[in-house]
Amino acid sequence: MGRPFWSRPVTPRHEDRSPFRYAPLVMLGVMFVPVMAGLAGTMLPAIGYFPALGGDSISPGPIMDLLRWPGFWRASALSVTTGVGVTILSLAIVILFTAAWQGTRLFSAAERLLSPLLSVPHAAAAFGVAFLLAPSGWMTRVISPWATSWTTPPDVLIPQDPWGLTMMAGLVAKEVPFLLLMTIAALGQTESVKSRVIAQSLGYGRTWAWMTVVLPRVYEQIRLPVYAVLAYAMSVVDVAIILGPNAPATLSAQVVSWMSDPDLALRFRASAGAAAQLGLVGVTLILWRMAELSVGCVARRWAYRGRRMQRDRPLRVGALVAAAMPIAAVLVGLLSLAVWSLAGFWSWPDVLPSSFTGTTWLRHASDLRDPILETVRIGLLAVGVSLVLTIVTLEAEQRFNLNLTTRRLGLLYAPLLVPQVAFLVGLQTLALESGLDAGMAAVTVAHIVFVLPYVFLSMAGPYRAWDDRYATIATAMGSGSQRTLWRIRLPMLLGPLLVAAAIGFAVSVGQYLPTLLVGAGRVQTLTTEAVALASGGDRRVIGVYALSQTLAAAVPFMVAIALPRFVWRHRRGLQHR
Repeated sequence: MGRPFWSRPVTPRHEDRSPFRYAPLVMLGVMFVPVMAGLAGTMLPAIGYFPALGGDSISPGPIMDLLRWPGFWRASALSVTTGVGVTILSLAIVILFTAAWQGTRLFSAAERLLSPLLSVPHAAAAFGVAFLLAPSGWMTRVISPWATSWTTPPDVLIPQDPWGLTMMAGLVAKEVPFLLLMTIAALGQTESVKSRVIAQSLGYGRTWAWMTVVLPRVYEQIRLPVYAVLAYAMSVVDVAIILGPNAPATLSAQVVSWMSDPDLALRFRASAGAAAQLGLVGVTLILWRMAELSVGCVARRWAYRGRRMQRDRPLRVGALVAAAMPIAAVLVGLLSLAVWSLAGFWSWPDVLPSSFTGTTWLRHASDLRDPILETVRIGLLAVGVSLVLTIVTLEAEQRFNLNLTTRRLGLLYAPLLVPQVAFLVGLQTLALESGLDAGMAAVTVAHIVFVLPYVFLSMAGPYRAWDDRYATIATAMGSGSQRTLWRIRLPMLLGPLLVAAAIGFAVSVGQYLPTLLVGAGRVQTLTTEAVALASGGDRRVIGVYALSQTLAAAVPFMVAIALPRFVWRHRRGLQHR
């Protein structure tokens, strides 16, 4: 049943032919076309066709060269195991924590921590985890020598262990907040509290009640974000460089190494490796989908047995501990970065340095200036374009009753589901072939591809939830659609607009691979400079760059929280929007 006619905003006839109607197609094209062009630019060299390097005919040579590389199967297995392991652990933690604690003060506290946790770039979080888990890191310092009798740091390969366990820990610490945010957004569409209370009244325990009647509906809503986490964890590069193994590295990290090699002939092998990474992700996603169906059948049979599982206190405590560990790892890791950036002399196993100094910050202040400015310029441009496209698309959706179908929503997730290395390698190849300049403009366009989905997903809910009766009243008073948009809708949505912008800016700050490949190493941002320091041993300098990267991503969130409260300080009804 549709909305009554008095609740529908009036649309003038001349707007039926408005270019606004095509805005959703333009937005999807901005995200989808670069991905497809990049994939084409990857696949052609992967089968030997790259005229600029002498590849004038199609041949299986690059693929055979990749298969002959001694570390191929090990690197591929490492990508699959780490990606699947990260996704299973992150999803299990989020599901158990939400099932056990939704509606409590602890769950509300976790919600408030999501913004600062999401603002931390992956590279900064990885450095923080490395500083915690390293043989001479904080964890061993705290328990040594009184509990371990260690007088020197233990001789173990952490981080960069050959199984990728440290890398998995760093990724889980970042993916748990993301999936928790997606789950919280889905809860509002499932009547979760009401369903859980009804199940509990039938004798089910709190946790099992949620998992029986709420989880199936919630998972339908978060399936695409889960797929995005799986694809990202399998193909991540910056975290793999910082925490992952290097003998061999993960397949995506090895592809980037080949792309950076002075021997241009390795570009063919790099393209074949990128195509193999795409195939690995595609096959793994298919297998994941089959596993979903199998788990669903088993879960239904289990539910039909009528088990109530009322004694779930140990499970609730375990879920709380499991959820607290990633949060603590990120927060304590950031504290570790701050301490190292200010540390003077710090011998092992002292828990704290013997003195604090700002010398490292002062020595590198001039070196930070250009990367900070470049990061801010690219971030502002990418966020600005993404916000304009998002607002125009959502406004067209409202004016013309357009609906974003499930298939089009899949296109929206295309940049997140396709491995970055699979199409960014192709984009760089196409840029070389066409002679395009690899500068800030090209990098900004590449950032928009990744920023736009996050901005749209952040803004779509509040925009669609806005009460159309305000527009009806404005129209009745003689206001046109444009004036209603600028004078009523957007001011009332100031808070969500700023939050979406902050999320988009944080995504831009954290982009490593698009900046490195599309910029051909000529565009220096805080992220590229921080990751470049991973091979060095100066933790103080790493702390300075990683903390600067975190602050650059966190400042917009502070503005997004403070500015609406200041602007609407005399309008209490708007302060919560």
